[in-house]
Amino acid sequence: MSQIGFETATIKAEALQPSPIRPEWIIAGSPTARASALPRSPDGTCFSVQWDCTKGTFHWYFGIEETVHILEGEVLVRDALGRESLLRAGDIAVFPTDTWMVWHVETYVRKLAVCRFPMPRQVGRVFRLLQNARTKLRLLPAFSALGPRRGGAITVAG
Repeated sequence: MSQIGFETATIKAEALQPSPIRPEWIIAGSPTARASALPRSPDGTCFSVQWDCTKGTFHWYFGIEETVHILEGEVLVRDALGRESLLRAGDIAVFPTDTWMVWHVETYVRKLAVCRFPMPRQVGRVFRLLQNARTKLRLLPAFSALGPRRGGAITVAG
């Protein structure tokens, strides 16, 4: 962690700790999962986790919205309607809050998960309108150490 105004982390497979899948969720095999916590937003509504899993098939419940980026390996994901998608290294997927999926890991998968507690759609719409108005009206915070914006970049005054 840094003292520069934001948190940093390096995604390292060796940082993973046991994070067992609930036994009643396992459909086939003996999948072994591990996880490690990564930085959390200051307001606590968004956090990230590195997670991996060995061979097996299991149900998975997304209690909050999760955006996953597959870092290594692959997983076949099936939703409640039977639709399937094979996610491989480099792929990104968003899983909505309060959904069940079936995950089939043929060999191994490692992912970065960015989890957030979503707000109701109408609240989100109002929030985006306010943010857009703020940007259009240039109601941006003043930074004493940063100069004016040029071409979308922030320049350091000096």
